[in-house]
Amino acid sequence: MAETAAVDPQAPEDALAEPTRNVSWVFLLSITLANLGIMMVLITPLNNLLPRYTQAITGGDGKEAALAVVSGVGAIAAMVFNPLAGALSDRTTARIGRRRPWVIGGALTAAALMVVMSYQSSILGLTILWFLVLAAANMAFSALTAYIPDRVPVHQRGLVSGLVGLATVVGIVGGVSLVSFGVKDLQQGTWLVAGVMVLLLIPIVVAVPDARLSRSALVPFSWSAFFAKFWVSPRKHPDFGWAWITRFLVWMGTALATIYLLFYLEDYLNYPDPAAGQATLILLYGVGTALTAVIGGKLSDRSGKRKIYVIVSSIVMGLSVLILAFVPSFAAACVGAFLLGTGYGVYLAVDQALITQVLPAAEDRARDLGVINIANTAPQILAPVLAAPLVTGLGYPALFISTAIVMVTAGILVRFIKSVP
Repeated sequence: MAETAAVDPQAPEDALAEPTRNVSWVFLLSITLANLGIMMVLITPLNNLLPRYTQAITGGDGKEAALAVVSGVGAIAAMVFNPLAGALSDRTTARIGRRRPWVIGGALTAAALMVVMSYQSSILGLTILWFLVLAAANMAFSALTAYIPDRVPVHQRGLVSGLVGLATVVGIVGGVSLVSFGVKDLQQGTWLVAGVMVLLLIPIVVAVPDARLSRSALVPFSWSAFFAKFWVSPRKHPDFGWAWITRFLVWMGTALATIYLLFYLEDYLNYPDPAAGQATLILLYGVGTALTAVIGGKLSDRSGKRKIYVIVSSIVMGLSVLILAFVPSFAAACVGAFLLGTGYGVYLAVDQALITQVLPAAEDRARDLGVINIANTAPQILAPVLAAPLVTGLGYPALFISTAIVMVTAGILVRFIKSVP
């Protein structure tokens, strides 16, 4: 039976319950579209718009350092506001639910700020606006992520995480394609990405119920207790700690591999149309992900196992990046991008499902997922710091070899998670 916003099957006191009822196709479609939209705003600027803005503003002189500053400062916003908004949504008792207000407010604010960002003509202005865009977008993203443990039973989480993973890559590919081949004007492309994100979030806001949290379920508030909870002790919750570390390493590897991809094509391979080449690589990467994300998630659900899929996918991703290191040609880069996507598809689906099974407490789902999401965003700060000296001092092969080592290490460390098979 299709879900509607008017009839919420969960009473307020059930907002903290472990979900047992299968989600419908309405939920599956809505969560997929929502993640597609939010990822267009979170990732497309990093892969395409921000490099173009920094190049236009600097004239090409110092564009690498400028991009590192803009992306690094923006990542700080994601690190702070994702878990903060998640923790606040965990305590939200609004009539329309505890996640919905944050999705609506965060998305609309991020879209408006992107329009303002498109008028910036200085690196300082671009940095400030990108910081604010990521702050707002991560408020929406933190609430969106919590829909999975809030509403999806464990035996469906591989499937749902696979769809989310697929949406992530389609959002990246779609966003880059829109601004590379559709609307090439930099300012108008920025507006388009913001508008499409808002449209794609409408179904989850309108069609998916969001259980209202009863005020009686809240513990008395204190600022000291609120901020203390952002530290999840790896001694008390070792599986959560290992899940965080492995997620951090994989996303560090991904950030290292992609942060200077446009410049790699332009400066190292001397590719005649770097923007089109980047779009081609991302498309192949997306195809690889699309082929494996949902299948990997469903196989994981069917077998009841998570770790082996994460381990193998991490190793595949690491090995695929070595192609870029040792075979410096666009054809080889295409092969590497496709293989990277096949590994990443399985990883996205299964690792997200695994993480939802090691969350410490039901009442803090969004906050704890926000802490996990720091592992996604912290690499955006560290990757430019590490990548810039590697590229300028040792060259692009050293960058990709380092990336491979980081990703394979992540796969090895997954073995230490004990509570999930």
